[in-house]
Amino acid sequence: MPCCAQTSLNFVKSAINARFVGKEPWQIIACTTSTVLLTVWIYNFVFDDEPIINRLKRTFFKYVKLIPSIRRKIESEMDKVNTEFERDMSSKTAHLKYFTTLPEKALSSTEILKIVDDVLSLGSYDYKAGLVSGTVYTMNKDIKDITKEVYGRTSYTNPLHTDVFPGICKMEAEIVRVTANLFHGDSKTCGCVTSGGTESILMACKAYRDYARAVRGVKKPEIVVPVTIHSAFDKAAQYFNLRVKSIPVDNNYQVNIKAMKQAISSNTVMIAGSAPNYPYGTMDDIEAISELGLKYNIPVHVDACLGGFLTIFMNEAGYPTPVTDFRLPGVTSISADTHKYGYTPKGTSVILYSDTKYRHYQYTVTTDWPGGVYGSPTVAGSRAGGNIAVCWATMLTLGKEGYVKATRDVIHTTRYIEKHLRDIPSIFIFGQPATSVVAIGSNVFEIYRLAGMLNEKGWNLNTLQYPSAIHICVTHVHAQPGVADRFINDIKASLEVILKNPEQPVEGKMALYGQAQSIPDRSIVGDFTRCFIDSIYYTPKGSAQK
Repeated sequence: MPCCAQTSLNFVKSAINARFVGKEPWQIIACTTSTVLLTVWIYNFVFDDEPIINRLKRTFFKYVKLIPSIRRKIESEMDKVNTEFERDMSSKTAHLKYFTTLPEKALSSTEILKIVDDVLSLGSYDYKAGLVSGTVYTMNKDIKDITKEVYGRTSYTNPLHTDVFPGICKMEAEIVRVTANLFHGDSKTCGCVTSGGTESILMACKAYRDYARAVRGVKKPEIVVPVTIHSAFDKAAQYFNLRVKSIPVDNNYQVNIKAMKQAISSNTVMIAGSAPNYPYGTMDDIEAISELGLKYNIPVHVDACLGGFLTIFMNEAGYPTPVTDFRLPGVTSISADTHKYGYTPKGTSVILYSDTKYRHYQYTVTTDWPGGVYGSPTVAGSRAGGNIAVCWATMLTLGKEGYVKATRDVIHTTRYIEKHLRDIPSIFIFGQPATSVVAIGSNVFEIYRLAGMLNEKGWNLNTLQYPSAIHICVTHVHAQPGVADRFINDIKASLEVILKNPEQPVEGKMALYGQAQSIPDRSIVGDFTRCFIDSIYYTPKGSAQK
C-alpha cells in the first residue's frame, strides 16, 4: 500500500512539473493562486447554507435586473406600488391633523383623548362584531375593566430594576410557573415572559444555538422545521445566522416525519413542530417529533403560540386533543402566547424550557462592561412592567373555569363553521383543523375571489399562498350569537355569484396576492413588502402640522 501511494504521488508530481515546464515564476504563482481561489469558491458555492437552485435563481435575476430596460421597468413599477401604498394610507387619515413637530404648549387631556378616539375610528373593519380573523381575541368587559386599573398602577414599572420593582418580578415568576404547570412541566421547568410569540421563538432559537455551540461545538447551526412553521423562525435565522431546513408537509398538512428525520445532521441544534400551525390550523405529530429528539439527542421546540392556551384546556372542555406538551419526554421547550387565547392585552407571551440549562443560554450576560455586570433574560433590557401586570391580572380574573368555558366556546364555534363549510361542494377545508383555524381552498374557482367578495361584505380574512387559500382564525369574539351563521351565509351568498362565472379572474386588491405568488423573482415581492412597511410610517411631506 505505501508503495502504491508513493507511485501515485510521484505521478502527480511529474504531471505538475510537466505542466509548468518553461513557465515564468510569476506565471506559476498566478496559476497556483487562481486554482486555489477557484477551489475555495467552488467549495463555498456547493456547501453554502442556501440551496444551489435558490442561489442560481437569485444570481440570474440579479443580472437580468441590470439590463437597462428591465431595470427601468422594475423601478417604474416600484414607484407605482410605493405611491399606491402611500395614497392608501394618506386617504385614511386625510381628515386628521398630523403632528410632525411638538406642540408649543401642552394639549389638555380632553383634546388628547378626542384625538385618540378619532385615530381609533380609522379602521374600516368591525372587529367588535367579529368580522376580523384573529387579531382581537376577546371583548370581555371584566378583563378590560381590571386591566385598565392594573395598567394605570403599573405603567411605569420596569422589571430590569429588580430591587426597585420586586413585585413585578414576582408577577412574572408566577405567570411562568402557572403556565409551566398548565403545560405539565415539573419542578425543573422554567421560562420567561416575552413581548410576543416572535420573541419567544427568537429566544428558543438563540438558546439552542448557543447551547449547541458550547456543549457540542456546533459552528454552523441548523434548525429543522416544517415549511408551515411560523415565519418567526426565519427571522431568528436571519438574526442568529442559522440555516433553516424547511420540511414539506404531507397530504394532511402535517410535517413529513420521514423527511424531517432525513434532514437531521450533526449541525442540527433544534427540531420543531407546530401545535397548531398558522396557515392551516393543522397540528404536527409532536409525539413523533419528540421521539426524533430523543433518538438523536436534539432539543425539540413546540410552537404553541397560536393555540397553546386552547390545547391545554380542550380535554376539560370536552374536546380531546393529542398530547403536545412536556408530558412528551423529548419536548424541551414550548412557546405560548398569553395575548391570544390567554386573552391578555397585547404584548406578552411565555417561553418555557424543560430545564434551566437551556434557559441559561437564552440570557445575555456581559461581565466586563464599565457600567457594571449586565444581564438580560430576553431581547429587551428595560421591559414594560405594566404588560406583565395585566397579563398576571387577566389570568387570575379568568381562572381555570373561565379558560375552560372560553375554550369550549371557541372550539364549538370553529367545529360548527368547519362542519357547514365541508357541506359546500365548491370549496374544501385543508387537513383537519386542530383548534381554531379553518383554511379554505377551491378546485373550481380562484379562492381569492371569495376573499374579495367577503371583504366587500365587511370581513377581514387572512390570505395564504402555495397553494392559494384563505383562513379564518376563530376567536372568542366569533362565539357571539349570530357571528358564525353570518360568516357561513355570507360565504354561501358569495359563492352563488362566483359560480355563475367560475373562470373569471381575480380583480381588485385581491389580484395583488395572486400576482405576488406568481412572480418568480421573490426579491421583487420582498421589495413590495418593504414599500408597504414604509407606508405605515407615512407622514405628510414637510415639517409643518397639517
